[in-house]
Amino acid sequence: MDEELKCPVCGSFFRDPIILPCSHNVCLACARNIIVQTPEGEGALHSRASGNSDYDYLDMDKMSMYSETDSGYGSYTPCLKSPNGVRVFPPAPVHRHCSITCPLCHRSVSLDERGLRGFPRNRLLEAIVCRYQQSRSVSVKCQLCDRNPVEATVMCEQCDVFYCTPCQQRCHPSRGPLAKHRLVPPSQAPGGNQPQMSAARKMSTCTEHDLENYSMYCVSCKTPVCYQCLEESKHGQHDVKALGAMWKLHKSQLSQALNGVSDKAKDAKEFLVQLKNLLQQIQENGVEFEACLVAQCDALIDALNRQKAKLLTKVTKEREYKLKVVRDQITHCTMKLRQTTGLMEYCLEVLKENDPSGFLQISDALIKRVQSSQEQWVKGALEPKVCPEFDLSLNSEPLLQSVHQLDFIQVKYSFTVPPAPELQLEKCCTRNNSATLAWRILSFTHCPIEGYVLELDDGSGGQYREVYVGKETVCTVDGLHFNSSYNARVKAYNSSGVGPYSKTVILKTSDVAWFSFDPSSAHRDIVLSNENQTVTCSSYDDRVVLGTAAFSKGVHYWELIVDRYDNHPDPAFGIARINTMKDMMLGKDDKAWAMYVDNNRSWFMHNNSHTNRAEGGIAKGSTVGILLDLNKHTLTFFINKEQHGPVAFENLDGVFMPAVSLNRNVQVTLQTGLEVPKNLKQIKLSGD
Repeated sequence: MDEELKCPVCGSFFRDPIILPCSHNVCLACARNIIVQTPEGEGALHSRASGNSDYDYLDMDKMSMYSETDSGYGSYTPCLKSPNGVRVFPPAPVHRHCSITCPLCHRSVSLDERGLRGFPRNRLLEAIVCRYQQSRSVSVKCQLCDRNPVEATVMCEQCDVFYCTPCQQRCHPSRGPLAKHRLVPPSQAPGGNQPQMSAARKMSTCTEHDLENYSMYCVSCKTPVCYQCLEESKHGQHDVKALGAMWKLHKSQLSQALNGVSDKAKDAKEFLVQLKNLLQQIQENGVEFEACLVAQCDALIDALNRQKAKLLTKVTKEREYKLKVVRDQITHCTMKLRQTTGLMEYCLEVLKENDPSGFLQISDALIKRVQSSQEQWVKGALEPKVCPEFDLSLNSEPLLQSVHQLDFIQVKYSFTVPPAPELQLEKCCTRNNSATLAWRILSFTHCPIEGYVLELDDGSGGQYREVYVGKETVCTVDGLHFNSSYNARVKAYNSSGVGPYSKTVILKTSDVAWFSFDPSSAHRDIVLSNENQTVTCSSYDDRVVLGTAAFSKGVHYWELIVDRYDNHPDPAFGIARINTMKDMMLGKDDKAWAMYVDNNRSWFMHNNSHTNRAEGGIAKGSTVGILLDLNKHTLTFFINKEQHGPVAFENLDGVFMPAVSLNRNVQVTLQTGLEVPKNLKQIKLSGD
């Protein structure tokens, strides 16, 4: 709170603070120091500031007396420097040619003939400063020290300034007109270590009328006023309220505003904690990432060394192969050369013989041997089979380019798993046996969300199961049980893992079903009207249409009103699986359970098996009721509100949809959301 209690001009705790029109506060003494002459009065101020005029202590004292008479708050202030280094000169006479600029918002306001007395004194701030100084035992500092103010030793009652000993001797010597000023210890000064607590707590007086206390509050001017202000009609046309009532009202408004600020401050504290945790996480992740980088580079180096060893092995094998080929060629060539040389020497010895007959006996064979030996030394036989160069070339340029291009391809922003989503209760709802849920992420963090997982229990408090996985934040779940309560929760996930669950929300499905006929499930000859509540057929053959509801649990009852009944047809009413046959009477296959009825009697039918013929039929205006009790797994029929026959079917289990089959001679209208009939007859099933 220190900054709120310090003057923006002098930097010290407020002393005699006044309220400027912009609602900022300054000390009274500081306000005198920042008064500026407007163009009409700049000449006098400039002559004093230039230093060319004789300006002795007597002139200063006279100016102080004049200003004191004019403003009502004036006192002597010598030429000095403020704590922030600004050179301050004594104020000129405060009249219409003076203005003051707020040091915070820099808004200027001209002074009227009342001078600084026209600004109200902030006694509340003064009292708070007093209490704060007493609680902190803050010593009063010298107001004239340029830097590092030391503790004040005296206070001039006329100048209203605290001095340390060096500043008092330099700026406030006890001679001349200043000898008349009274210097007191800071502890005895009104604004010293014992500020004017009692004065601050006294009833504030009106700035316009010194003898009148504030008693009313002008809402239009937003300022307290006295009765004399009202009598002078200055605020006569304004909205004026009692001071106490407005005080309580504004305190209440401030308290409410503080609650909001408190919540924001709490969020800011939590945010700071998160930022500090973020610092630690960044440090830890940085070390971890460096270790991963070193490990990756070491792995590349190891792979390169292994590849180098493989390549060296290939070079060694190629060298050994070439050496072996050359050695074998040397051995072979040496052997052939030895044989050729021996043959040549033998032939020379034969040529030396002079026996013609002996020569001719071996000459043919010898000539063939020499020619054969000559053919062995063809051109290819006298060439090396391998070259000294290695037919291997290592192209390392792509790898060097890859190494040079080695860089990070993605900046990892996700340091943690996502926070828990928040279910938006105002958008969560149920309709019939469907539930719609919506959620959002409220955390400040920028961690990416890759998707969400929505989970519901079984409607009986059992285990949760996943019903949706994806990026959407709104999901509708169909096919739930009627008259059941489901617990729902959602969590988010990203590459770092799965976040915590949201708070659980409870969704209750409808007690009874409201549904209509389903055009998508109807045979093409079926004709729907009345918002799909009324059905007829364009064919003389029986055609099937299903309802939009699917039942697997609970007790459900609906009725069909016979709007038209011509030529005594036999429509069928009941339930069916979604894949039942649509081009034949309901109940002829094993996926439907029905009662077909004419104008005299009825039968129950399932899988083309007819049972339990009952007397009594339908006519125009009749109602046919269907009661599906999946708690007892039974199906019962009613005609004109009376149970018709025994319980039609038992041991029903699975998912069933309301169903009707009819032809062009019949028209029926569906009624849903009805109460279950009472006083059911417990009649045993029997064969036809």
